Amino acid sequence: MTSHDLSTEQHDFPADPTPPEQKAGLFSRIKQSLTKTRENLASGINQVFAAFHSVDEELFEELEEALILADMGMETTLEILAGVREQVKLQRISTPDGVRALLVEEIARIMTTDVAPFEPTFPAVFLIIGVNGVGKTTSVGKLSKWYKSEGKTLLVAAADTFRAAAIDQLAVWCDRADVPLIRQGENSDPAAVVFDATSAAKARNTDLLLCDTAGRLHNKKNLMDELKKIHRIVNDKHPTAHKEVLLVLDATTGQNAIQQAKLFREVADITGIILTKLDGTTKGGMVVAIKKELDIPVRFITTGEGIDDIQPFEAGDFARALFEA
Repeated sequence: MTSHDLSTEQHDFPADPTPPEQKAGLFSRIKQSLTKTRENLASGINQVFAAFHSVDEELFEELEEALILADMGMETTLEILAGVREQVKLQRISTPDGVRALLVEEIARIMTTDVAPFEPTFPAVFLIIGVNGVGKTTSVGKLSKWYKSEGKTLLVAAADTFRAAAIDQLAVWCDRADVPLIRQGENSDPAAVVFDATSAAKARNTDLLLCDTAGRLHNKKNLMDELKKIHRIVNDKHPTAHKEVLLVLDATTGQNAIQQAKLFREVADITGIILTKLDGTTKGGMVVAIKKELDIPVRFITTGEGIDDIQPFEAGDFARALFEA
């Protein structure tokens, strides 16, 4: 699989070509989507800093609890505070306000370190995986609309053939996005659907093929075998296409989403994450934990129920929006 997760290398990235007004719009949307998380996180942290007039061990203990309650997780919280403690000593910080500024900087550092931009080449094949109920099928529909608006030609493969009404649900989203759907009957072989779709995508010189796959984790061996078979078909039928495996996670499930990611990583070479329902949760701190604990980049976030409510994830914007009032 071709992966763009180049976290161990150094890169000189080109200037962001996004027009300033569009960039501002995207930041505004992510900032709005983080309202519940920001209020939860800021409330806890502000209460901590309001209760202290000096920097001592009790302050750090209270901060630890506030970060964990924001679903950043124990491991990530301890790393954040270790970095803050180090800078407190180096910079001889003696006020709680100084510690707060260091806290924001440390979270931003974790989120932005060694994050390469998501710039897939085309033609490309994206395999979309994830358990039922996380917004996987709707994410496929939203991605279809996003890339079509970017001028790309698309095909969608309905390879989640086991869930009742999954194919019909995907067909509705494809109609909304006005993109063609390759489908077979319910309970048909998912690999056969991907075979037909990959063949069609190559024959039609389609820019992007999106494959909605089943997400059953009750039998990891079966899922692994199925995904291997799909990988093999894609590589055989479209060997020059860029490949991505995008895992869909529900932000409202917090640390449970991270456990899902760990399980899926055992059976698939995940290259990125689509994070759904970020606008409906107080647990957005789990995005920081995903970066720290899994080192899998978040590539897209959904910020509402509409077909246009999806956008590329930008780590620096997220870190800024997490604290900016």
